[in-house]
Amino acid sequence: MMISSKEDRQEDEIVANQYTFKRKEMKYLLSKEQYLAFMDRIKDMAKVDAYGETSILNIYFDTPDFQLIRTSLEKPVYKEKLRLRSYGVPTDETNSFIEIKKKYKGIVYKRRISAPYKSSKEYLYEDIPLEKQSQISAEIDYFKKCYPGLRPAMAISYDRIAMAGTCDPELRITFDKNIRWRTNHLDLKYGNEGREILEKDQYLMELKIAGAMDLKLVSILEELDIRQISFSKYGRGYETLLSEQLELAGHKQTVSPEEKEYAIA
Repeated sequence: MMISSKEDRQEDEIVANQYTFKRKEMKYLLSKEQYLAFMDRIKDMAKVDAYGETSILNIYFDTPDFQLIRTSLEKPVYKEKLRLRSYGVPTDETNSFIEIKKKYKGIVYKRRISAPYKSSKEYLYEDIPLEKQSQISAEIDYFKKCYPGLRPAMAISYDRIAMAGTCDPELRITFDKNIRWRTNHLDLKYGNEGREILEKDQYLMELKIAGAMDLKLVSILEELDIRQISFSKYGRGYETLLSEQLELAGHKQTVSPEEKEYAIA
């Protein structure tokens, strides 16, 4: 069931995450058959959360020359992103999240604050200060100063099914489908407009763990021939954009296999 308004979920997210966490995130691209088989195998290990399928909308921010995503594609030891997120299409008063996502030596760190969508947008688009200040908002202020000209660069949306471990509370499993991107209408009120990133009936799965992976889970992945990949939704959108810009410029070039390999989270 699709959920267009997520006020209750957002409040739960604030309490559960307390604005910050660190973990390992591993990504896998599944066919429909692999997805169904995997869901059957893990039914005793993890359960779908109470919200079912959720629509997640994001705006990624970058410099005019896409410095942040270009740096990310070079596979540095450290990289960072800034995004604005809502669960479902927001109104001005819908709770939204401003997030800094950092990755250092394979460990993902997320810092986030919440505010009404109108306030979040004014802060990120127009530099109007937020009403509530905190350590994390100060970090976001510093992030903005480090990247002059930061502006909304790409919208990424997808439908997500989230699962939590039944025995291991640190285990999170998510499945994303209908992943779309666009560089126009950079406002979350436009919903899931955009162009598809995945092929039909493909799922992007993310395993999010605090420590070592459960051996049973490792065995299931091997049994179903599910292999870890490097994948970035924003990176894939940027690859397509870059390729199309080169073609329009008359170069008739495409992104090389090596550059595609750089599209990591």
